[in-house]
Amino acid sequence: MPELPEVEAARRAIQEHCAGKKVRRCVVADDSKVIDGVSPSELESALVGRTIIAALRKGKNLWLSLDTPPFPSFQFGMSGAIYIKGVAVTKYKRSAVSEKDEWPSKFTKVFVELEDGIEFAFTDKRRFARVRLLQDPTLVPPISELGPDALLEPLEIDEFVDALSKKRLAIKAVLLDQSFISGIGNWIADEVLYQARLHPLQIASSLSRENCETLHQCINEVIHKAVDVGADSNQYSKNWIFHYREKKAGEAFVDGKPIEFITAGGRTSAIVPELQKLTESKPEKKAQSSRSRKQKLGDEDNEGLDVEEKGKKGKRQTTKKGQNTKTGTKKQQKKADEEQERPKTRKEKKVDDIGGGQASKDGQKPVKGRGKQQKRTAMEATKKRSSNQVDSQQKKKARK
Repeated sequence: MPELPEVEAARRAIQEHCAGKKVRRCVVADDSKVIDGVSPSELESALVGRTIIAALRKGKNLWLSLDTPPFPSFQFGMSGAIYIKGVAVTKYKRSAVSEKDEWPSKFTKVFVELEDGIEFAFTDKRRFARVRLLQDPTLVPPISELGPDALLEPLEIDEFVDALSKKRLAIKAVLLDQSFISGIGNWIADEVLYQARLHPLQIASSLSRENCETLHQCINEVIHKAVDVGADSNQYSKNWIFHYREKKAGEAFVDGKPIEFITAGGRTSAIVPELQKLTESKPEKKAQSSRSRKQKLGDEDNEGLDVEEKGKKGKRQTTKKGQNTKTGTKKQQKKADEEQERPKTRKEKKVDDIGGGQASKDGQKPVKGRGKQQKRTAMEATKKRSSNQVDSQQKKKARK
């Protein structure tokens, strides 16, 4: 897969053989997946008659600066490659073009012929590359979203250490993040981590300053070495894990030590377990602990909000319940009032006559069972009145 060294080799080849020359002819493939946001005819018209001023690169992206905009931009993807006829441009796995292939290759997406007869082509077999026509490639994605270029804009050591201390992700995932450092891909990440003796799953923020300084040095050394030899892998140091990472597990060894393959940063990663040890989860715990403390503070705040909300909710529920109780009492009182105001039935009057119309203390139905006693009392009172009247009449007669 083309990474910074491969794209830089292509840039240097175009700069050396094509800069300052005018485009005589251009043929663009009818492939809307690769030719992005512009029609083949528009791209051809934008290039023909223009002079190539310079070839520029950032990360794994390359673009041609012409005498007038717009400019063609090339995102290499998984298998994008630049070839110049008759010129030894770096060949790498998946570049799709071999010595036996016709020229231009059937996988060519953009073919350019210059006025002096030089021809170059951008090829892509797997169709993950993107070719765009832009007024200023540096102002729009993906280039505008890239972090500092690993070769042209290396981070100072203090800046690098500080940046890693804030990353609570596996170190390989951080290195593959193009917004952090642009140009590092899968094989470079594996190589620098192997050279630095760091496990790809080690949490970045857990690395000591010494670890960070070693990693910083390895990034610079690996990239400069690869670029200096024109991305020719045959000239890479023999002790690089690069030479063995394509072999099968159980058959891959570097310096006699077995290589294992794991998934890190979403990619297959080659490691030497004997040398790249994942610290006994202390870094991860430290990172998780930092997150936990922060999350705990957030949780405490949330819990406070939850308690407050629950309190409000409880109050609302209590109030509602109270209102319901009060409403129920009012309904009962209203019903009692209506009972008192409505005309009594014969049965109720009879009960009142028998029971004296007395009501219980709770204001409900008249009390039954007292009629006979009250009747006897009334009869005794009548007899007493009659007796009194008889006595009164006898006294009057006696006076006379």
